[in-house]
Amino acid sequence: MNPGEFSRRRRQLMRMMGKGSIAILPAAQPRMRNRDVQYPYRQDSDFYYLTAFSEPEAVAVLAPGRAGGEYLLFCRDRDPQRETWDGTRAGPANAVSQFGADEALSIGKVDDILPKIIGDSERVYYTMGAHPEFDQRLTGWLSALSSHGSAAATHTPDQFIAIDHFLHDLRLYKSREELLAMRRAGRIAVQAHRRAMSICRPGLYEYQVEAEYMHEFHSQGGRPSYLPIVGSGPNSCILHYHANNRKLEDGDLLLVDAGCEYDYYASDVTRTWPVNGRFTAEQRAVYQVVLDAHEAAIAEVRPGNPWNQPHEAAVRVVTQGLKDLGLLEGSLANLLRTRACQRFFMHRTGHWLGMDVHDVGDYRIAEEWRVLEPGMTLTVEPGIYIPAGSRGIGKQWWNIGVRIEDDVLVTRDGCEVMTRDLPVDPDAIEAMIGTAAR
Repeated sequence: MNPGEFSRRRRQLMRMMGKGSIAILPAAQPRMRNRDVQYPYRQDSDFYYLTAFSEPEAVAVLAPGRAGGEYLLFCRDRDPQRETWDGTRAGPANAVSQFGADEALSIGKVDDILPKIIGDSERVYYTMGAHPEFDQRLTGWLSALSSHGSAAATHTPDQFIAIDHFLHDLRLYKSREELLAMRRAGRIAVQAHRRAMSICRPGLYEYQVEAEYMHEFHSQGGRPSYLPIVGSGPNSCILHYHANNRKLEDGDLLLVDAGCEYDYYASDVTRTWPVNGRFTAEQRAVYQVVLDAHEAAIAEVRPGNPWNQPHEAAVRVVTQGLKDLGLLEGSLANLLRTRACQRFFMHRTGHWLGMDVHDVGDYRIAEEWRVLEPGMTLTVEPGIYIPAGSRGIGKQWWNIGVRIEDDVLVTRDGCEVMTRDLPVDPDAIEAMIGTAAR
């Protein structure tokens, strides 16, 4: 991504902060998987959004109007011995030349220098709770500043403000550069779903289907944006199923929720298909209701509509569809009033999408649903889930779990479905299953 993109973001945030303030953002810490094995490192999204810096043990500081430079980055020193084991480090010099910092210093100096900068500030922007260890250090610095009182050359800032609201509002509106990355992430996910559909057949295991996604993501320079959900038969009705170890049986539905992350931006795509390439009558009927709800929700994604409007459209279609299938009883008005469909459709129709798969940004402003605006990106993902043993429901409907999910951009005159190249029509879906073995 163009370095100017990150500089623009920093300037935007500093304009919102105003002079006399300081924003402090720590890098993500490495996380242990077990014993001495770490999870693959992934930078904190807020930190990366402003810095493009992907190393741990770093702290970014924004101080509008600061004489020594408005953007200060504390990072690890170069260390040939450690770099032999763990890979190249940028070091302070490259943090300036390659990552646009006005000044860069060793992370070992943060305890000496950062408290002084804080003491020269009237307002501190920082979010407590996201980085517990750094929270303790910051609290210690503030306590020390306070205890020095008026005798000290510095003072305790007058205001301590969570940075989330300001930074996350910026992240909600995607730039051209961001959308290029998101479209690429979407294309890779689409190709991965196509690949998985083409190899699908009874007798495979869910993890073998998952492997096709991993292959496609990594072969195109991406990585999974979350743990893939590959749920067959009864597992299609488990919303956050991750075991992915069941054998695919003839007659099963397979629900796969799998997205790609590319250049720190996520896609989030779900398709549901029959393992043997042919929907049963009941599977197709439920699938069609979900597809109708999906299309109704997408039709409501346009500027000026409240965030909740696509969800309400989906709820109405799902409720009517379940009533028509005999899975809900009563008048439509009463079923809508009581939210009766939540028995089978228990989640929201979508969420913000961006650097995080469940991205940041307020859904309500002053207790009112936020209005959709151009540049916002979200998912549309209605579903119906009928687990085995559902009271009062015939066995022919059991183990039918269907979700259809696409990634959608709000445009000036409507919306763009960024993952539209992956079919949703049931006939087209059937035609794609098992083609690699034919």
